[in-house]
Amino acid sequence: MKRNSDKRLAKWLVSSHRKPLLMRGARQVGKSTLVRNFAASQKLLLNEVNLERHRDLASVFATLDPEAICSRLSALLGRDVRAEGSVLFLDEIQVVPEAIAALRYFYEEMPRLPVVAAGSLLEFALAQHTFSMPVGRIEYLHLGPMSFLEFAREVEPYLGDFLAQGDFSSKEAEAFHPELMRLLKRYLVVGGMPESVLRYKETRSVAEAAAVHEEILATYVDDFAKYANGRDLADMQAIFRRIPAHVGRKVKYVNFSRDMKSRDVKSVLDLFAKARVISCVVNTDANGLPLGAEEDREVWKPLFLDVGLMNHANGLGEAELASLTDEELVNKGAVAEQFVGQQLLYRKGDGVEPSLHYWLREGASNNAEVDYVIEEGASVLPVEVKAGKSGALRALRQMMREKRLVRALRFDAGLAGLQSVALDGGDHYELETRPLYAAGITTAGKMVYPGDSQPTCQG
Repeated sequence: MKRNSDKRLAKWLVSSHRKPLLMRGARQVGKSTLVRNFAASQKLLLNEVNLERHRDLASVFATLDPEAICSRLSALLGRDVRAEGSVLFLDEIQVVPEAIAALRYFYEEMPRLPVVAAGSLLEFALAQHTFSMPVGRIEYLHLGPMSFLEFAREVEPYLGDFLAQGDFSSKEAEAFHPELMRLLKRYLVVGGMPESVLRYKETRSVAEAAAVHEEILATYVDDFAKYANGRDLADMQAIFRRIPAHVGRKVKYVNFSRDMKSRDVKSVLDLFAKARVISCVVNTDANGLPLGAEEDREVWKPLFLDVGLMNHANGLGEAELASLTDEELVNKGAVAEQFVGQQLLYRKGDGVEPSLHYWLREGASNNAEVDYVIEEGASVLPVEVKAGKSGALRALRQMMREKRLVRALRFDAGLAGLQSVALDGGDHYELETRPLYAAGITTAGKMVYPGDSQPTCQG
């Protein structure tokens, strides 16, 4: 299956300033498959070494000598890994952190050899910093689940082609709208995990996709032992099971466990963020850019890795989602918020660390929360996921008034539109409405091709 990151890899391969490429992302988002398919499409000889199966290679990588490393790998594979027209792929590189440090010397001493590395639990190795990080000597590619656009292009290409155009205000868009909403509901069930998408593409069975979800969730639970660091595995499993039900809600540690101390729950959630099973949407005052300058990492809400996995874990299947009207789909629960957040995480492309913020004001009698806040050019852009009249967007109105912002974006179940919304005192702001399925395609009329994974939270 094709991924948007294919284009990034193609540009990387021919770049005159090419550096070793380090792919970051959760388990089973398709990192290894992406590299294998890329090598095949470019007619490159793929020299793949899974370091989880060859932990003994740590000593040769510790030499930091590319020639010695390549000689050892050539002996292992039975061919010269330095040969013209080949690419070296070091998979599960987090198992041998010495290999991460060695990437610097491939860049400096063997720049003509394309080197790609990947690791499903890479964040843990990077966080330890017990080795010399090759800062400035490597490139990153962040990969997450398949976006709705990627999913559409695979399972219903004619809809995917229209979606990619990003024109949601034409008469043609009105004709396509019902079919795109139908396909969106299917994506909410199947999700974007590549194996689940492939199984659905081959069988057209959501039950088959659900079976893959069950396998993936079991794999993540099995992974806990790899990074538990002495923590009680039963406690980790209990917290993990509760996360899908808390998507889009401000984290209160007591809601995850009444028996564990808050600092222990926090530590477990941070581990899940490092494993990229969750992403942290962090509160920001949003008085200006960058948004991270005014963030409060003690206040955050989680997103799950994938909307299909989330719905499976919450027991929401095809029948339940299909029974909802389009407006109910947007307003009920965290399904639409998870979907939009999952798409917006990668709005800056796969070369940038995925991140996302929201705005929250807590008061004695009422709270005000805007689902997401993103950067658009030099401006702060509030983003709401809501259906209904613009006048009902109380929190958005409050934020627009306090911050004196002039533009906001709403995703809902209707067609694209633009309106001027009156505020107190005669002020106005421009509210652009986009159909829900456009979240991964455009923000305020500008095309965004997501790259892909997810940030570690400190909350």
